[in-house]
Amino acid sequence: MRTFSAHDGTTLAYHLVGEGEPLICLPGGAMRASAYLGDLGGLSAHRQLVLLDLRGTGDSAVPADPATYRCERLVADVEALREYLGLDRMDVLAHSAAGSLGMLYAAAHPHRVRRLALVTPTAWAAGVAVTAEDRLSAARLRKDEPWFEEAYAALDAQLRGVDTTGSAYPFFYGRWDAAAQAHAAQSPRQLNRAAAQVFATESTFDPPATRAALAAFEAPVLVLAGERDGVPTPERAAEIAALFPAAQSAVQPGGGHFPWLDDPGWFVRTVGTFLDAGPGGVRADGIHGRHSRPAGGAGVPGADRPAGP
Repeated sequence: MRTFSAHDGTTLAYHLVGEGEPLICLPGGAMRASAYLGDLGGLSAHRQLVLLDLRGTGDSAVPADPATYRCERLVADVEALREYLGLDRMDVLAHSAAGSLGMLYAAAHPHRVRRLALVTPTAWAAGVAVTAEDRLSAARLRKDEPWFEEAYAALDAQLRGVDTTGSAYPFFYGRWDAAAQAHAAQSPRQLNRAAAQVFATESTFDPPATRAALAAFEAPVLVLAGERDGVPTPERAAEIAALFPAAQSAVQPGGGHFPWLDDPGWFVRTVGTFLDAGPGGVRADGIHGRHSRPAGGAGVPGADRPAGP
């Protein structure tokens, strides 16, 4: 573990995994300690992963002002990390809820990002909402699983705001095996739930401004979705990719919300090829072409907030 000071004096921690050219990794949750990213399925064999513990999570200090948990305020922490590492430009990987953080950083500091990989991202910042039906329809893809009925009832209850003792965790994984169960079991200890409530609210974001900034963002972007994931679905991921002029999307066959666990080889090949490609772009396993931009979009955090990991 290494530490640096944010602009407001909060001590932030990051962890280095592997060797090579650095890849700045922003964890989701929202506000989950970066430990759950592990070595990203072996991506650390190709890049040195710089795993940032967002303020108030993992080994980072709790800030004096809880309002600094807001997603747009965390952009300054990412920039402080870049400055501390002495990087002129950097490759960034953002997972899940950190998709919004990665987008806001790209919008605020477009010339500091060489490549941006958005892995099963939420796009609250750009107004791309995942609906309750998106999540339920993705869940119904798993209707033949032995655990489906109990998990589906739990997910439906959570989306309706009803207390339940059931767990919807299985829907976040392409396979609900022992490895997935162990990974999910770590979630409650890694999440700062109070910070997560501040991270994304309706007033946090300005989607029209963010969409305008991303439309001018020239660096290559990869948006990676899981075929079985509901946050986002592959269709919503394509909407996110369409926000950028130089974006490509990839859908992991059979994948869920943590694609480096579901198929590490596919994940490393796809993300690694993207990161190592020249300025002309890349076509790797499952990567599709550019996307035309939709006419508009709307949405605020709600059904797309993960009910689980």
